[in-house]
Order: sequence, then C-alpha cells, then structure tokens
Amino acid sequence: MNINFTLVGQAIAFAIFVIFCMKFVWPPLIGAINERQRKIAEGLNAAEKAKADLATAEQDVQQELDLAKTKAAALIEQANKSANQLVEDAKAQAQAEGERIRQQAQASIDQEINQARESLRAQVAELAVLGAEKILQDKVDEQKHASMLDQLAAKL
Repeated sequence: MNINFTLVGQAIAFAIFVIFCMKFVWPPLIGAINERQRKIAEGLNAAEKAKADLATAEQDVQQELDLAKTKAAALIEQANKSANQLVEDAKAQAQAEGERIRQQAQASIDQEINQARESLRAQVAELAVLGAEKILQDKVDEQKHASMLDQLAAKL
C-alpha cells in the first residue's frame, strides 16, 4: 500500500464526511443555534420590558401610597375636627344645662323665700291680733286687721 494512495483516500473520505456534515448535520445544528439565540434575545428583551414594567409599577404603587397617605391625613384631620366640634357642643350643652339648673334653683329659692315671708306675715298678723286682744281685752276684727296689714305690706 502506498502512503500517497492512503492519504488521498483519507482526504477524499474526509471531504465526503465534510460535505455530508454540511448537507445533513450543520443545517439542524445551525437552526438549533439560531433558535436558541432568538430565544435568548427574546428572554433578554422580556427581562428589559419586565424591568421597565417593574419600575412603572413601583412608581404607580408609590403614587397610590402617597394618595392613600394624603386621604388618611385628611380623614384624620376631619375626625379631629368632628371630635373637637362634639366636645364644644357638649360643653355648650353642659353650660346651658347648668344655667337651667341654676335658674330652677334660684326660682325655687325665691318661691321658698316668698312662702317664708307670707308665713311670717301671717304669724306676725296673728301675733299682732293676739297682742291687740290682750291689750284691749277685746276681740279685734281679723278681716279689718288683715286688710290693714295688706295695705301696710303694699307700702313696704
């Protein structure tokens, strides 16, 4: 066997192998590699889009959070105003009730004073009549005496 013939044969076999690989093996491999590159590119694009969406969502969340804080502060302020108004109304009602009770007490005191005066007036009239009877040793007309005392009381 000749070495040249062997080398030429191996070269021809290698060329046939390369042509076979280029015709039947390389196209599916290149297709798979291209498909894989396309999927990787799509994944990277999706990751970038997801990153942008996440940033947008974070901004939206922050805006909603700020809005909720503002609304909560407004509600708290309104509740405080309502509470203060209720306290002021309760104070006003308590003062009005206190004034009403004081006026009732004053009216009751005035009525009791008037009753005491009338009672004292009647007792004084009785004592005066008794004293006059004893002095005069005679009975005095009570109606006349009462009318005189009423005239005297009207003058006082």
